[in-house]
Amino acid sequence: MDGDFIIDLDEINDGLASAEIISLSFLIFNKALIIDTRSNRLEGPLVCVSPMVSSPQERIRILTRMRPDFPRIDTITVIPWPRSVKSLVNLGVWELILSRFEAGGHLDAIQRCETILVDLKTLEKSELSAVLTGENYHTIWSASP
Repeated sequence: MDGDFIIDLDEINDGLASAEIISLSFLIFNKALIIDTRSNRLEGPLVCVSPMVSSPQERIRILTRMRPDFPRIDTITVIPWPRSVKSLVNLGVWELILSRFEAGGHLDAIQRCETILVDLKTLEKSELSAVLTGENYHTIWSASP
């Protein structure tokens, strides 16, 4: 399922290490993992799964509405992920996400990430099941003339 999609892990690592907002877009099932690393004394980082949006600007508008008590967003990293959810773990990307929260002492965000990883795997499995059963998919070429 992961095919030969080339992923620049160094570039991803840089983005995960420095961006305030990370949008990891799962092209397979049309959802995005949103990580807002900003926190204040009342609210910790945000980690959630969200529908895809058409632009980084739209993502920023949504996050600004969701978290109005936070300052203006300075950096956002958008990472299209054409591979499986499992490959996030296998390639070490998931560990980088967790280590960013661990370094900041945000243990609740780490727990949320673990729950979300299960959710992402479920979403992916459901989408692949739909592909196999033909649910929400249409045949382009028919076996009969």
